[in-house]
Amino acid sequence: MPGGRLTQKDRQQIALGLTDDLPYAEIARRLERPTSTITREVMRNGGPTGYRADLAHRATERRVQRRKPAAPRGAEPAALPHGRDPVALAAYEEQFTAVMMQSGLSNKMMARVMVCLLTTDSGSMTAAELVQRLQVSPASVSKAIAFLEGQALVRRERDERRRERYVIDENLWYQSMVASVRALTQQVEVSRQGVGVLGPGTPAAVRLESVARFLDFVSESLARAAEQARDILYPNAGPAPDGAGPAHG
Repeated sequence: MPGGRLTQKDRQQIALGLTDDLPYAEIARRLERPTSTITREVMRNGGPTGYRADLAHRATERRVQRRKPAAPRGAEPAALPHGRDPVALAAYEEQFTAVMMQSGLSNKMMARVMVCLLTTDSGSMTAAELVQRLQVSPASVSKAIAFLEGQALVRRERDERRRERYVIDENLWYQSMVASVRALTQQVEVSRQGVGVLGPGTPAAVRLESVARFLDFVSESLARAAEQARDILYPNAGPAPDGAGPAHG
């Protein structure tokens, strides 16, 4: 594995990787560097949305000339609670973001906001806090929140200072499963409508009926599992939303 400081060519590869929304771990693998090296480089030089290879290289040269290994004033991350390592946390959040994207959150900003809320002790943040934490524009946060709220993954509430906060709680995965069951139920219904349109017994209709039976079984199983897990793990969570229960008795 190569050692020494990052070269200008390395930094150009990092910038290209960020443009392609590659996780830090993948960029590190391509450069044969530790993931922590890439994470520290990016966070020290503008973050994932503000990183510029030429600026980062010049800033590093200035630090070396001044014989100050620390980053310029204001660039060091604030102290984290519970003695957490900021570099390790940044690398973990990048990995978590990649997993969330593979799980269905195709937009990286939505995944980053989701991970940010999940890894915050309070489980809630204001728009301004998200902007500062993620180093992005308010419009980017607003768009991501609108999508996540539409998927029942976050909710809004007012704190004691009347500020709007975006909240993620222990009911998150249950709500996500409920949304999945509803989506599957819609697919079952539209598949069975197609049987009548295409003509019962025809090859296309038989195919759609098979799809409907499969998805109906999966949605019922998923709904029952979600209800059972919620009752066991979160017995004080309150009544289930309308339509959340199993489709059959």
